[in-house]
Amino acid sequence: MKNLNEIRKQRVKKLEEVKERGIDPYGAKFERTHSINKARKEFKEGLSVRVAGRIKAFRSHGKSAFLDIRDETDKIQLYINGDLVSKDNLWLFKRLDIGDIIGVEGRLFKTKTGEETIQVVNLYLLSKSLRPLPEKWHGLKDVEARFRQRYLDLISDEKVKELFKTRSQIIERIREFLNNRGYLEVETPMMHYVSGGAAGRPFKTHHETYDIDFYLRIAPELYLKKLLVGGFEKIYEINRSFRNEGISTKHSPEFTMLEVYEAYADYKDMMKLTEELITYVAKEVLGTLKIKYQQKEIDLTPPWIRKSFAETIGIDPEEKDPEAFKKILSKRFGMDIKKGISRSSLLKLAEDLLDEQEMKRPTFFTDYFTEVSPLAKTKKDKPLLAERFELFIAGIEIANAYSELNDPIEQARRINAQHEEDEDKRYKIDEDFLRALEYGMPPAGGLGIGVDRLVMLLTDKASIREVILFPQLKPEG
Repeated sequence: MKNLNEIRKQRVKKLEEVKERGIDPYGAKFERTHSINKARKEFKEGLSVRVAGRIKAFRSHGKSAFLDIRDETDKIQLYINGDLVSKDNLWLFKRLDIGDIIGVEGRLFKTKTGEETIQVVNLYLLSKSLRPLPEKWHGLKDVEARFRQRYLDLISDEKVKELFKTRSQIIERIREFLNNRGYLEVETPMMHYVSGGAAGRPFKTHHETYDIDFYLRIAPELYLKKLLVGGFEKIYEINRSFRNEGISTKHSPEFTMLEVYEAYADYKDMMKLTEELITYVAKEVLGTLKIKYQQKEIDLTPPWIRKSFAETIGIDPEEKDPEAFKKILSKRFGMDIKKGISRSSLLKLAEDLLDEQEMKRPTFFTDYFTEVSPLAKTKKDKPLLAERFELFIAGIEIANAYSELNDPIEQARRINAQHEEDEDKRYKIDEDFLRALEYGMPPAGGLGIGVDRLVMLLTDKASIREVILFPQLKPEG
């Protein structure tokens, strides 16, 4: 088998021959009368069409040859007969390779086997491919190569292209659902003076003109709450956020989140909204509420399971002692409470506590602890617990929501306490956010949904990198 360098040399030689012939090997605009799919749907014997696409296969038969080309919509067979095309076209055809992008004019007909085909009348080279495509039946098998060279992954495997079309449909349906309910889509900054709104480690950058450091946002939450102060009552943002932390099948340093806020609502309203939004998206995109995820049958039919996290780990929700849950976590689950209790450690514990039934049905964990919920309201009669939930589907945390804390004095106390306890001082104080709260923010419910994880669930993918077009990877070499 020829190596890549030999193949490339041969193709470059063909490229030079084409140029010497006065043909532009990277042609200009090509007017199409049909997409390939449209040509097949409107098939009529003898119909003249102009289509374009990438060559995926060659089959020679003496003076004639068959080619398969594919555009975004479909593929179709081409028939080229040396006696029926010009000498220039025949010369050009002999210098084509699998992977080249071509345009053709021709007439539709069916072969003896009944296959819809275009008999080529005129042929145009639109882009000469200098590298061979992955083998037809094998594609890109190396996972790292698939993600690094996603363009080849898309060319080689139509299922990958369909996956990302499904992702687009999921996001489109999210917008449709929220827009139809009167929510306004907004955009907030991706570069922040102060990193806040979540407990992640930020990426830092520097602005030359201002000569100050900025942070790529870890969450848009504080800006969205400022909009509630400003008078917007129902808002959402489908945002790109960044966290300079570990990479796993569920975590990417760059990811897409949906955040929704509604004035005069609470976490229970957000629970209802979450249930209705996800079931709407599943019905619209997949046509069913019964899906399969990694060999597990998942039933999204409402109502979903509600479960107290506090009770599950053995704490009475009426408990008032703030040290009580730490003692339980230390004795029963072996957590090192001296280092503090992180949200990630509680999420891992929640995943482990899901029983078999809860792995098959969406489950809302409520009764999380106020100590790990600094932006959430505390339950009036249960100061140990926050008005908050985490949604798990198939063992994956999909959503997080709470009744937003709108008491500026209590919020300032919590943020300052968090800042003082942070040895690295990662938790900065956003003074403008605290100032905004002092002007008065209405009671509100806030919701965050991991869009990438929702796509994983609805497309049955085990890794977040499968559902991100260009996931972050180490540089080559």
